[in-house]
Amino acid sequence: MPENKRIACLANSRKLNGRCIAGIELSGNRRLGWIRPVSSREHEEVSEYERQYSDGSDPRLLDIIDVPLLEARPKGYQQENWLLDPQSYWVKAGRISWSELVKLTELPEPLWINGDSTYNGANDKIRLELAESIRSSLRLIHVPILVLSVFKPGEAFGNSKRRVQARFQYLDCEYRLWVTDPIYERLYLAKPDAEYTLGECYLTVSLGESYNEVCYKLVAAIIEKSKVER
Repeated sequence: MPENKRIACLANSRKLNGRCIAGIELSGNRRLGWIRPVSSREHEEVSEYERQYSDGSDPRLLDIIDVPLLEARPKGYQQENWLLDPQSYWVKAGRISWSELVKLTELPEPLWINGDSTYNGANDKIRLELAESIRSSLRLIHVPILVLSVFKPGEAFGNSKRRVQARFQYLDCEYRLWVTDPIYERLYLAKPDAEYTLGECYLTVSLGESYNEVCYKLVAAIIEKSKVER
């Protein structure tokens, strides 16, 4: 029998042909731990069918959702993973307001391990041998200013694909991380290559699956104050 867990949805990000959904479990007014519902597929992405409400709509950021789960499926640093029940609908139980996000935010500390960067990034990767000591892969943080940079990171190597990168300071450390929030990706890929300054935001930062013995920090969700308060 599935076990329903109530989460505040803080990520609905792009992952292969599906999504990576994640949120913080709620019990009354109490904040419990993170939960990432996953499928039984190799890369555990969640399909549209598996994550939908009974009316066929898709969960949105800040929805409060009752999610039917079968069992915990921790994996390495992704200790938050739970196997979803693919035969049951998810149920929307409410919404989280901007003012309530502060109660869900992590205690201020660095985003896991810093000091390793890709060519275009800053503090955006962790070697797998170091990540094996980590026991969390999701963080909700607050930043007063966020810059989104739209550019072609592989242009010098003949790759014309454009990407959206989040650039911000957190605890006096610079981060340049790729954005996998599909709403902000679509919105900013429709704009010219440039840097765009956003105001106050909450960010859900995720450690993705390892690739070539490295795991990458990704901005899985952008929650922009000016958009939430409208």
